Amino acid sequence: MATTTVTTTNGDAPPAPQASAGAKWDGTSMTQTDMMEKDTVLVLDDDDNVIGSESKRGSHEFSAAAPRGVLHRAFSVFLFDESTGELLLQQRASSKITFPNVWTNTCCSHPLHGMDPPEVDGPEEVKNGTTPGVKNAAIRKLDHELGIPAGQVPAEKFKFLTRLHYWAADTVTHGKKSPWGEHEIDYVLFHVVPSKSSLTVKPHPDEVDDVAWVSKSRLLEMMADPNLLFSPWFRLIAQRWLLPEGGWWDDLKRTMETDECCDYGTIARFDPPEEHMGGGGDAGPYLEDKGSSGETIKVEVEGDATKKQGAYGKIKTHKESKLTQLARLDEVWSAVSLLYVTPLKSNLESDHVKSKYNADDLAFCDEILCKVSRSFAAVIRQLPPTLLVDVLIFYLVLRALDTVEDDMTAFESNEIKIGHLLNFHKTALADPDWSMDGVGEGDERRLLQNFPKCHSVYAALDEKSRRVVADITQRMAAGMAEFVGKDLGQGTADVPQYNRYCHFVAGLVGEGLSRLFAASGLESPSLAKELHLSDQMGLFLQKTNIIRDYLEDYVDGRAFWPQSVWKKYSPSGDLGYFANQSDEEAKRMSLRCLNELVTDALELAPDCLSYLSKLRCAEVFRFCAIPQVMAIATLDKCYDNPDVFTGVVKIRKGLSCRLILDTNDFAGVHSTFYAFAGSIAAKARKAERAGAEGAQDPGLERTIKACEAVRELTEDEAGRRGAARTARWVVPAAAAAAAVP
Repeated sequence: MATTTVTTTNGDAPPAPQASAGAKWDGTSMTQTDMMEKDTVLVLDDDDNVIGSESKRGSHEFSAAAPRGVLHRAFSVFLFDESTGELLLQQRASSKITFPNVWTNTCCSHPLHGMDPPEVDGPEEVKNGTTPGVKNAAIRKLDHELGIPAGQVPAEKFKFLTRLHYWAADTVTHGKKSPWGEHEIDYVLFHVVPSKSSLTVKPHPDEVDDVAWVSKSRLLEMMADPNLLFSPWFRLIAQRWLLPEGGWWDDLKRTMETDECCDYGTIARFDPPEEHMGGGGDAGPYLEDKGSSGETIKVEVEGDATKKQGAYGKIKTHKESKLTQLARLDEVWSAVSLLYVTPLKSNLESDHVKSKYNADDLAFCDEILCKVSRSFAAVIRQLPPTLLVDVLIFYLVLRALDTVEDDMTAFESNEIKIGHLLNFHKTALADPDWSMDGVGEGDERRLLQNFPKCHSVYAALDEKSRRVVADITQRMAAGMAEFVGKDLGQGTADVPQYNRYCHFVAGLVGEGLSRLFAASGLESPSLAKELHLSDQMGLFLQKTNIIRDYLEDYVDGRAFWPQSVWKKYSPSGDLGYFANQSDEEAKRMSLRCLNELVTDALELAPDCLSYLSKLRCAEVFRFCAIPQVMAIATLDKCYDNPDVFTGVVKIRKGLSCRLILDTNDFAGVHSTFYAFAGSIAAKARKAERAGAEGAQDPGLERTIKACEAVRELTEDEAGRRGAARTARWVVPAAAAAAAVP
């Protein structure tokens, strides 16, 4: 079997995203209180994925509501003198709010949002050990705290070793009910200089009370002195890795020049010793069940294999309460109806399908389709038998290609990934035995591992369909390859590049579907020539997904919001600025940016409706229309919604069922578009009225104009369907707001 095996390596990674106009952080002009209020740390989930932001104060406050504060990212630098083997320690200043007066490693602090150079590392930088973000943060703080110039500690000389997850209430300083503490995933960085004489050390008096170069034996003496205090994180690192026989300090050459001491795939987790438990929230043991506080627990952080790749499944999903959803009786009935009364009919068991394709291979394709895209599975299955399998395989082939493109860690270099993409139509679609292992996660990985089953069904398609699938696959792969080498950590460069990306990954899908519809004979041959409308329909769906997935994409290090749009609203010049929703100005500007992008997508709606008007097969119409109504409902959900910046927003499941049931004809689609455009317009008008008393958002007029264009197109059909009824279940509050003069 011709199997391509791809394995994760610790090779070179692409450079970290660079912000063109990042924040100018000046610690010399800030007090400890200033930094507590203004510094914005990286909020994490337990697997070290960045899921938001919080002020330094908010993340370190231990209270009944947050017994261990907010988990955030940190780093600990250990700087050694190569000539003597000594380690540079610092004693934290007595003016520090958290853990003052304690001795600790050379420098310990936090990477921040919105810095230039950027300090946010994604999963790929962690997995390959490059971590440019925390190294940038370390250089910044070594200069601030100890006066060590950046040129004396170059980033390439830092060695990232491992991570630890710990928490500790500062009860020694502030008492058992301490309002302060630490809860961090700490990145351990080693740096070796030839001699201390080559290093400039000028401690900042508000940060550091004292410094000392110590040998291993001297450190052991100090730690045995009951009159000296040491930080809890330093004690954990020292006892676990630094001081044991054969540990990191014993052979600095081995530690710095080999990967024998590096562990990028696991996180060691520690509950604190007894004296650091408690705090304002009376916190007790938390991280793992262990026999004593001195034990360490290693937890794999590769993620649940059942999850999709990238940041998917690792970001908070904003959901309405079950009580709220159950209170919408019409949506509950819609869900029941779709499941039991009038479910979408599957044509997979038709004689045409059963006689043409290998039953076992087709069963796998159907099963994996449900796993990688449950939402598409039902609308594909209801297609006519002469078209169903063609579309199913088209989707799976492109999903397999997308899995290769999306995996940010499996390939040793971008060149290798590009080679796989450009040859995909020659390998996956030409070799019946081709498969790929080690790429993607969960079911996407299984799809590639079992691709010969997909090829078996693909090979049985009519020649016209195979040509369409192969052509679109080749062109999409070329487009993906164009973007692989681009630094997308801060989004696409501008709107034309944003549109070009969406064309490659979604517009081409629209073209391919139109050609398959025409080839099947179910739609007019002229539909295959509707390239512009097909493209716009794809862009409408893709832009909606990109808008909704702001945080997931940013965390994953591949964002698509165009810089020419979002930089108008981000004074820091960093896309992560919008994640700081605790800052009122950041929140206001983030919503303006969001609303402009929603409006940009909404302006595609008239072309989507025009495309739908050309379809004559009821099942094809439903297949195309259902994603479109879901998209405009999602745009309505996203518009002016700050939840976009702290998680994933999704429309209610009951509403989804209602939309599916109502998407059977043109009148139903028009009624839905009319209602949701009205909802968005109502929100914009409400903001416009509020802006009359303050700063006016200049984009509101464009939003209202786009909504009015959609409502004008859909008004007649919606009126015949009864748009007033639709508006009641879509947007009662927004409809009321729209009625206010």
